[in-house]
Amino acid sequence: MGAPGYPWPVNGIRVLLAEDQGMMRGALALLLGMEDDIEVVAQVSAGDAIVEAALLHRPDVALLDIELPGISGLDAAAALREEVPGCRVLILTTFGRPGYLRRAMEAGAAGFLVKDGPVEELAAAVRRVLGGETVVDPALAAAALSAGPNPLTARECEVLTASADGAMVADVAGRLHLSESTVRNYLSSAIGKTGTRNRAEAVREARQQGWL
Repeated sequence: MGAPGYPWPVNGIRVLLAEDQGMMRGALALLLGMEDDIEVVAQVSAGDAIVEAALLHRPDVALLDIELPGISGLDAAAALREEVPGCRVLILTTFGRPGYLRRAMEAGAAGFLVKDGPVEELAAAVRRVLGGETVVDPALAAAALSAGPNPLTARECEVLTASADGAMVADVAGRLHLSESTVRNYLSSAIGKTGTRNRAEAVREARQQGWL
């Protein structure tokens, strides 16, 4: 049941669920649907379907995974802030990485939880973000504070991401419309900042920290 004093919609809290694993998505929808005041009105499996579904179903809260086909849940959160500003975003992910938390907050998310918590906590978090609160997993919040900010620039992140599949420098330069020497400079800088030995290690470390 919803807590008294919160501004619940008349017909209950409308939730959009974005999760690429069908079994997990179905389980979350079933469990949330058992709450008297929560209704899952849309389910999507890809990041680039989130905004369209939100525009169609007008959810009060969007519950988004991070790693989705198409675009990430973090990018979708930023798009929702522009396209459906009345929808509160709660990030729910397997990967409790400090960098992800910072990026989620920058994208306008109202909450960030990891998937191993009980469904009661998730339902409570849905209610709390709709009530105007920010809800963040305590352990992750502490880790984010100790980790510090992302040392990589936006361009360094872009070059690392484009290099993640092992592409040659010339290919990365072509994709990003940069010179090869510029790409090498960005890669060298990113390798130095991540304290790694090569770009493969830099990509791995940046992903582990949630910077990419």
